Amino acid sequence: MGSTGSIGCNTVDLLVRNPGDYSVEVLTGNRNVTLLAQQAKDLGAQLAVIADESLYGALKDLLSGTGIEAAAGDQAVADAAARPSDVVVAAIVGTAGLRPTLQAARRGALVALANKETLVSAGDLMTQEVKNGGATLIPVDSEHSAIFQVFDFERADSVSKVTLTASGGPFLNKSLTEMAKMTPDEAVAHPNWDMGAKISVDSASMMNKGLELIEAFHLFPVAADAIDIVVHPQSVVHSMVSYVDGSVLAQLGTPDMRTPISLALAWPKRMATPAETLSLAEIGTLTFQHPDEVRFPALRLARDCLTEGGGAPTVLNAANEVAVAAFLDAKIGFLDIARVVETVLDRTSLVPLDCLDAVFALDQLARVRAGEAVVAVSG
Repeated sequence: MGSTGSIGCNTVDLLVRNPGDYSVEVLTGNRNVTLLAQQAKDLGAQLAVIADESLYGALKDLLSGTGIEAAAGDQAVADAAARPSDVVVAAIVGTAGLRPTLQAARRGALVALANKETLVSAGDLMTQEVKNGGATLIPVDSEHSAIFQVFDFERADSVSKVTLTASGGPFLNKSLTEMAKMTPDEAVAHPNWDMGAKISVDSASMMNKGLELIEAFHLFPVAADAIDIVVHPQSVVHSMVSYVDGSVLAQLGTPDMRTPISLALAWPKRMATPAETLSLAEIGTLTFQHPDEVRFPALRLARDCLTEGGGAPTVLNAANEVAVAAFLDAKIGFLDIARVVETVLDRTSLVPLDCLDAVFALDQLARVRAGEAVVAVSG
């Protein structure tokens, strides 16, 4: 799900490198119809779905004579997740990934989760659907994958803390004055990871780490105040779990998303990847520091939303998506992203989120409020 995005392309790369080990039921994409059709041909998929309905004809033409079925539209994307498959890689960016991810969980699939919004905007609903459907949830984020690999789920009471590592992004050592002048091109130039524009901007603002904080709360049986964040610019230690006896277990590796993706695809086994072998001797030094919540207020906003619970994380995520899009369109400055999000959080009344429709309604309200805040800031 989302095969034409960054995570999706890395997943396709692994599947192409392991012919015969997997059969692909369906691929979905948003608008990159040419790439989607080529991926479907390369992998011999049964079905290819493009979310943009206006591209249905183009997809059919590109797949003509291949025997690969074509479909289009949001409902077709959601229906695709209900098709029989053992593993669903949930890599659709944004709230568009909510419905298909929940659909996969309801039928008991192994869900390789790369869609942050599922747990940030609808964490309680998602975890309940996973439980009800007997699904297996394996995180694809490098940080959560690292924790997953070293967390003792059978003896969770022996865990004292989990620590998410953050690269700090391209603006780690920039002052507020300097960050105020940063351009979209500078924000997406991540020093370690090759990611899409939105998630790269989130890394630059450290909102990405704030969203991961909320995700970690839903993924692992620990209290909110037992989740820590530490800045680690080298992106070698991907996260850590501390135990009551003083031991700290960590997963290390070179920054390559194909490693956590491969873990989810092959679980409970492992598969070979082309990721560069880690050499600590060549790296020489690993450094760690506390994050600066004054220069990166997104961390404070995310922790406050996790503490408040309910619909607060939903509002946080929706407002951030709108603000990041406005920044990428050069409508607001980099520091305005957090200002817009905080304004929306202050002005939005929260309601109980007892179903997916309630999540979407609050998400839409927050987006409207965020649009208004963008106009106010840019004006």
